[in-house]
Amino acid sequence: MASTKDSAVVLGRYSNICVIGAGVIGASWTALFLAHGLNVVVNDLQPDIETMVKAALLKIAPTLHALGLPHQSLDRNLRFETDLDRAVATADLVQENGPERPEWKQQLWARIEPVVPKHALLLSSSSARPATEQGREMKDASRLLVGHPFNPPHLIPLVEVVPGERTDPKAVEEALAFYEALGKVPRVLKKEIQGFVANRLQRAIMREACYLVQEGVVTVDELDDIVTSSIGLRWAVNGPFSSFHMGGGPKGLESFFQHLGKNMAASFKVIPSVELDEKLQRRIVEQAAASFGRTPIPEMERKRDDAQVALLRTLSSLPAPDGESRL
Repeated sequence: MASTKDSAVVLGRYSNICVIGAGVIGASWTALFLAHGLNVVVNDLQPDIETMVKAALLKIAPTLHALGLPHQSLDRNLRFETDLDRAVATADLVQENGPERPEWKQQLWARIEPVVPKHALLLSSSSARPATEQGREMKDASRLLVGHPFNPPHLIPLVEVVPGERTDPKAVEEALAFYEALGKVPRVLKKEIQGFVANRLQRAIMREACYLVQEGVVTVDELDDIVTSSIGLRWAVNGPFSSFHMGGGPKGLESFFQHLGKNMAASFKVIPSVELDEKLQRRIVEQAAASFGRTPIPEMERKRDDAQVALLRTLSSLPAPDGESRL
């Protein structure tokens, strides 16, 4: 983790941020950038965007406070600009959060390219569209790459940094340094793949969760309880590979695969059918409504954020294997 001094130096190079698209993800990024003293210009054509973003800042403020970040008067370094050219004209960094439509993103970056400063980092929050595809209409896509957060960005540490085929390695280094200076945990993907990593894992788990509900093995809330009382706790500290490594005994994964590898390989070949049709969707919705769905979502979010802040604090206080902080 970068020192406070090093972080200040890095953030000083990116003092002017343009956030394009200020929905849930964009507003969350905006709050985090402002909390770190950066100047933020929001470009979003929704007519009530200023009211929406300022309401989001008030909602996010308690979590920022719990994280030890500035949380008052965040909007003093915030302005709104509907003209895209003016919005990016002085930007040191652009964080885009627009629709997941390739044509939209391609047109956006091609339009931005002639007017944005040459040193600016061009980052996309996309969870689905790789940088190579996004930059197809650009003459120079060397500063463009994906910086995909896990929602909400102001709280969850992960950022998947995914360069495209034309991304300059220097831009990757700069993006890593920027996200680390914000206190994030950026991880570079070695190659582009649809859905990146975290969402592919989440999708696989959700598929199996829907199958278990479809087959009547568990209800929605029972499955959630099983996850949070077992693998959820485990994976907050160790990922799948290191967890199974410890499960293998003194020889770790080598022993694990010797004893369980054959059965696991066989299970990988069995992919039961999940029909996420209207019937199953209705079953899931109704079960959720009868359980946690009775709690208003803002209340759920507040409880989630408080619990995750407490977890992050605990994890950051524990030494990692190399003696450094885990987060």
